[in-house]
Parts: sequence; C-alpha cells; structure tokens
Amino acid sequence: MENQMKRGLLDVCVLAAIKNEDSYGYQIVKDMSPYVEISESTLYPILRRLENGAMLTVRTAEHNGRLRKYYHITDAGRERLKAFEEEWKELMQIYEFVTREGKND
Repeated sequence: MENQMKRGLLDVCVLAAIKNEDSYGYQIVKDMSPYVEISESTLYPILRRLENGAMLTVRTAEHNGRLRKYYHITDAGRERLKAFEEEWKELMQIYEFVTREGKND
C-alpha cells in the first residue's frame, strides 16, 4: 500500500481507537492489533502528529507510581473520522471499478 495512504489510514485508526474513551499508547496498540498491525514505535509519531493537528489532546496521570500519557479525541478528531466515512464511500466506488469483471459500463 502506498505510504501516504497507509499513513492516513493509521491516523484514522488511532482516532477510532480512542473515540469512546481516553487511552494510552500500549492500550491503543493492543486495541488495534486484531485489525491493524502497528508497533509502539510507529504509534508515537502518529500521536504527536494528531496532537499537533489538534485532533487529540494529552494529559498525564500517575499509574502504579509511573506517569502515563492519556490521549483524548477532540471535536476536530471526530470531524476527521466523519470525513473518513465519506472518503471511504468514494474509495469503495474506486475499488468496485478496479475489480469489476470484464464489464464496460
């Protein structure tokens, strides 16, 4: 898959992983793992990019004596997810065109 497309898809996947509740890096990787293969070393640059894009915010909280960063989706992040749903419809139309069997409609 083209790197730029994959990058955009991973951004949306990360937003989807935190859309219902705040989460932290390791948990995000774990939640995504049944659907998307992603490592923590790939995740953290995505989280920084989404934070810089105002699609999520970060708070720090102590957990078992250590500080942990929790990520929260913003309204801009939710808007990005909605936009992706519309983009996906267009991608599915393109997919159907590319994979059609011998028909010249």
